Amino acid sequence: MSPPYVSPRPASGRPVLNIGLWASQTLVFIAFAGIGAMKLFLPVDRLAALWIWPGQVPEPFLRTMGLIDLAGGVGILLPMLTGVRPRLVVAAALGCTLLQLAAIVFHVSRGEANVTPFNLVLLVLSSFVLWGRGARR
Repeated sequence: MSPPYVSPRPASGRPVLNIGLWASQTLVFIAFAGIGAMKLFLPVDRLAALWIWPGQVPEPFLRTMGLIDLAGGVGILLPMLTGVRPRLVVAAALGCTLLQLAAIVFHVSRGEANVTPFNLVLLVLSSFVLWGRGARR
């Protein structure tokens, strides 16, 4: 088994691309897992102090979104780190990409377009992983 920092199947034999993909996967993991854990475990009033919308949606919706975020973050990194079903990374990247598209639509529909730059960054990173780990194979 390869060390975690080396892909079991390097992206087209291009080490720079492979490093970029690992970096993107790590950043998406940190963002999704961190935000997902916050949505799952912090009280709604604390989340509403950070972002407006958590106090304006049903709590089950908020907690479900936290679980989805956490699953996407773990799924985009853990399978390749462990070498167990690394193709799941592609499914997780697709899910993260679609989730960010939905988040952008959600925020724009609520008049919160000013908070979408972070979603756009995650959309680009997730799409890059989707392309690099999926289409490049």
